[in-house]
Amino acid sequence: MKRLALFITLTSLLNGCAMHKPPDPAFFTIAPGRLPPADITLNIPGLGPCTDNPDRSLHLDSSQPVNVLVHGCFGSSGEFRGLAQVLAFHGQQTACFTYDDRNKLTRSATELRDAINQLADQTHIPKITVIGHSQGALIARKSLTELPLTSQPVRQPDLRLVTISGPFSGIASANTCGKTWLYPLTLGLLPASCYLVTGAKWADITYSSHFILEPGVLVPQVSHYLKVDTDERGSCRREQDGRCVESDDIFSLAEQRYPLHETDARTRRVEVHAGHVEIVGDKRVAPTKLIAVLQEQGVLNPTAPERLSAFSALLAQIYQTNEF
Repeated sequence: MKRLALFITLTSLLNGCAMHKPPDPAFFTIAPGRLPPADITLNIPGLGPCTDNPDRSLHLDSSQPVNVLVHGCFGSSGEFRGLAQVLAFHGQQTACFTYDDRNKLTRSATELRDAINQLADQTHIPKITVIGHSQGALIARKSLTELPLTSQPVRQPDLRLVTISGPFSGIASANTCGKTWLYPLTLGLLPASCYLVTGAKWADITYSSHFILEPGVLVPQVSHYLKVDTDERGSCRREQDGRCVESDDIFSLAEQRYPLHETDARTRRVEVHAGHVEIVGDKRVAPTKLIAVLQEQGVLNPTAPERLSAFSALLAQIYQTNEF
């Protein structure tokens, strides 16, 4: 009975994750918007278009900035298809990073950094903005600290970091996994169960982990860091008959706040009252709050007044469908 209770508790670690659905070929492309014409095709491990298209080739303008989007746990590049189209509408190109969700977070962060370095070396891109949501926020930030890379980049473009709803103090539901004094008392069952549920990353997401307690300093190439924290209290992802049947309250503000991330002079913190999924949008809700923040902070280009109507139509097309 105790073992069953422990397993049930550990499965709550997945609260912030959405199960990955099979890709739909109808969503293998994005509307080009005002993207600059591509002049280069790249094949970089981990980087690809922000769709679930099996063809992971990137087609970019090699002289223009790129936004690299990093999804959360159990996610996929396709989850950022809508946001990629929002950026494309404003003439900004994107790439999405995919990774093995069960790997240690430092490994995923190192793979992301290697991909960013390859992107810089194979193009003349002047600025790369890394945008991570949820677990992807942890990976995104770690990727822009000092890491043991296999090789150093030839080019050093300007880097900018944006994290959204990242549990930088550790995931509260994983607290039990962080209590090392319990390991011998459970005869090794606790760490084994933690690994079974989440994979090798379990040791990184607890409040007592080295990953959380010693996050590292951002490299000098990072000029700005926008930290978007979400007050998710009372948010609901799905309602039925006037009641909430799926909460969108995943990470508390306490889980998202960590002093070492906010004392760097390059950091600007913005707090938004929004649900965990609501902030980045899904097929039912447009990420209007995030769009407003990104435009206010200069990450997303402003929408020209004469294009506001067209932009509203695009949001309705992307997010207000009956595709569930």
